[in-house]
Amino acid sequence: MKPLAAIIVRDLRLGLRQGGDILTLVLFFVIVGVLMPFAVGPDRPLLAQLAPAIIWVAALLAQLLSNERLFRGDFDDGSLAVFRHAIIPLEMVVAAKLVAHWLLTGLPLILAMPILALMLGLDGQGFWLAVLSLALGTPALAAFGAIGAAVTVGLKRGGLVAPVLVLPLSLPVLIFGTGAFDVARLGASSQALLLLGALSLLSVTLAPFAAALALKISGE
Repeated sequence: MKPLAAIIVRDLRLGLRQGGDILTLVLFFVIVGVLMPFAVGPDRPLLAQLAPAIIWVAALLAQLLSNERLFRGDFDDGSLAVFRHAIIPLEMVVAAKLVAHWLLTGLPLILAMPILALMLGLDGQGFWLAVLSLALGTPALAAFGAIGAAVTVGLKRGGLVAPVLVLPLSLPVLIFGTGAFDVARLGASSQALLLLGALSLLSVTLAPFAAALALKISGE
């Protein structure tokens, strides 16, 4: 476990040194929520009804902004080639980088949720549902982003191609994420949260293998 912890700590240090990236991610997430009330107008019931979709679309777009740097830096400086010949399997390296990636991209979105909830006029129940759904769903977005980043790491304009691959995979996350806000039907909300958690668990489990395979192919 020490090599995995070392990779996680390394990526966290590199990410925190580039604090502007995290700030940009959070600002983008919040700005989307700030702009929507101006577009919708003073109709607060309508805004509250649209809030789940706004939150999840903002989270998805914010994640897309950060996916390219998951493997790009290691690819450019040659670290990725070293990882391919390391003692530990490449799949475990990808899993460690995925954990660090979520801590740098998914967790800040959850921490910024109080600001967005205030702008969207969410009540207490809506706020906690938003926090819970993001906590359960953003790992899946990070996992899908890792696959897209691995497939396009060797392309000159991979940052433009990766979203095309990631968006279709992310549709179930958006569906279950917005369905978790269905407080009128408590059973439907609970089922959506369970499905969202199961989807994240499955994607996080399988993504390291798919991403590692793509990275091996890109290195050949």
